[in-house]
Amino acid sequence: MKIAIFGLVVLMASNGRSPTGKAVLAETVPTPDPAASFDQAATIAKLREQIKGHEQEPASQVFKNIHTMTKTPAGRLLAIMEIGYSRSLGVNCTHCHTPEKWEAEDKPQKQIARDMSAMLTTINKDLLKNVKNLRSETPGINCTTCHRGQIVPAMDLPSLPKTE
Repeated sequence: MKIAIFGLVVLMASNGRSPTGKAVLAETVPTPDPAASFDQAATIAKLREQIKGHEQEPASQVFKNIHTMTKTPAGRLLAIMEIGYSRSLGVNCTHCHTPEKWEAEDKPQKQIARDMSAMLTTINKDLLKNVKNLRSETPGINCTTCHRGQIVPAMDLPSLPKTE
């Protein structure tokens, strides 16, 4: 322990240089981010091609491991995933899915999305109808209502302008 502290003191006193006079730098190796190299547009185009002719069939008959939106047409499900989930949360498919293993249950975000979808359905079908004096006869919320393009729902308000 004393040797390690002495070495640190010597290194600090030498201005970040080793005894040979060469600069000592901490080297970091960037970890590749699979989401950064993921081409969502190309992937969705590929999936659309794979389901060609089956776009109007229920998603549960076209895709594997569908728990929600089972009766939604398969072609529409892709649009919902792209716009309703990806854009609303500011993520791409890899946030919940493993590319080419779309049915896999290896990411907890997939189940979280299912649970959030169930919550949204409860709010829209059961709770909003009990709120009096709403301006809409058919009020509704969606992922964007809270998430606003962020993974974590917006929980703060912008600052009010200063008044004098």
